[in-house]
Amino acid sequence: MEAYVGEYASGKSEVAVNRALALAAAGRQVNLVDLDIVEPCYTLRPIKKRLSALGINVLAWENRTIGLGETGCVLRPANRWALKLPGDVILDIGYGVAGARTLHLLEGAGTDPDLKVLAVINIARPMTGSVKEVVEYIKELGRVDGLINNSHLGDETTVEIVQEGARVVEQAARELGIPVVATTAVEELAAVIGPRDETGHPVWPIKRFMPQTLW
Repeated sequence: MEAYVGEYASGKSEVAVNRALALAAAGRQVNLVDLDIVEPCYTLRPIKKRLSALGINVLAWENRTIGLGETGCVLRPANRWALKLPGDVILDIGYGVAGARTLHLLEGAGTDPDLKVLAVINIARPMTGSVKEVVEYIKELGRVDGLINNSHLGDETTVEIVQEGARVVEQAARELGIPVVATTAVEELAAVIGPRDETGHPVWPIKRFMPQTLW
């Protein structure tokens, strides 16, 4: 069980979606849960059917849902019990400190020994642009079990920005005393970087889905 948290535009939803797809491709039963209810500009609703067709059980509102406004900032009742579902559970949590608190709405979130809270870091964002800022930000989030370097500049991302992010996140992780789980990069850049970034951590290739989901 993995919960993905992070700052706005860190790419936490993208990482969560790709992680769910990777697990499903390995033949695992996967539940992807949309818990982004803190001023969400991007939700899983627009790509729910697409992801479901790829073998993932997506717990998210439907686009046709009535009465929730554009974003639907209401917890879907069934999602409260997501940690009780069979198979792997991937949680896409809302951004920032307020978003991280959403995790407490789930039954068992505070006691489940298998749940890992992973913070997605993009050093191109103002609040996480340096080692000091990353350390301070993570301390504000509360419980975090590991970091993921997802440093990017959208379509202008280069290998250099990804590797710079790897260095920053590695140093921040050392100061925090928590592990770096992986570096993520779009497939084209991941192929250039190789299986590990320059700090020695695994590289997870990802596809971009979230640009299609802006409400």
